[in-house]
Amino acid sequence: MMKKEFTLLIVDDSAIIRSRIARILSDPRLGFIRMTGMAKNGMDAITQFMQQTPDIVTMDITMPEMDGVECTEKMIAFSPNCSILVISALSDKATALKTLKKGARGFLYKPFTDEELIAAFLELVHS
Repeated sequence: MMKKEFTLLIVDDSAIIRSRIARILSDPRLGFIRMTGMAKNGMDAITQFMQQTPDIVTMDITMPEMDGVECTEKMIAFSPNCSILVISALSDKATALKTLKKGARGFLYKPFTDEELIAAFLELVHS
């Protein structure tokens, strides 16, 4: 049975991307997702993650202080059921696979459309 509400932490060093993901959450199809915070680097993300233990995290790969691969590994070690959606500009398949091996559940390339992000969120919660 699907949970009624999911919490989300947005992790990206770009304020534009963080705001865009937050804006897309207002789509009625994603009404069951509630944003609990935004982080601009890996260290900030880990701190917020430990405090909130969100159900879903959108994860950038290239960030200051700690990259998304290491961040994903730490989050999954702390909360194995967390669904991490990697959203990265790196069109490098090896990096995507590395992150998925660390426990991420999905990967979306930047630039992404609103529809692609909505579909990725819906797939995460139904898988």
